[in-house]
Amino acid sequence: MLRERNQSLQHAVELQIDDALLVSRITGRLVHPASGRSYHTTFNPPKKAMIDDITGEPLIQRSDDNADALKKRLATYHKQTTPVVDYYRKTGIWKAIDAAQQPGQVWKSLLVIFDGDKAKAGAAAAGPIGKLATSS
Repeated sequence: MLRERNQSLQHAVELQIDDALLVSRITGRLVHPASGRSYHTTFNPPKKAMIDDITGEPLIQRSDDNADALKKRLATYHKQTTPVVDYYRKTGIWKAIDAAQQPGQVWKSLLVIFDGDKAKAGAAAAGPIGKLATSS
């Protein structure tokens, strides 16, 4: 697609996060099936354990949101992603972002890479998309 437009890939960004932190984030997810509302046992717990705050209905944890399943998915991810990362590192366009940061900071880091200008990143973060990122 880029070749058809006489363009080249300018950035390859990898969002990096420690596997253990990712496991804790994923295994703590809770969902209200009817509405899709999500909670987290640590970061956004419901007022009453395993009960939706709005309807009082039970929350569920997805069957694949368990440590064993996630560790298998992560092993596959690393196996498939490492060669891609290695390739783009060699091209000089690869950049890593610490995805364990607050969403707003991750967004600013992306803007710095894409815009190549920290001043633009700060101004853009004050805009509507930046506000969405910081409210997550």
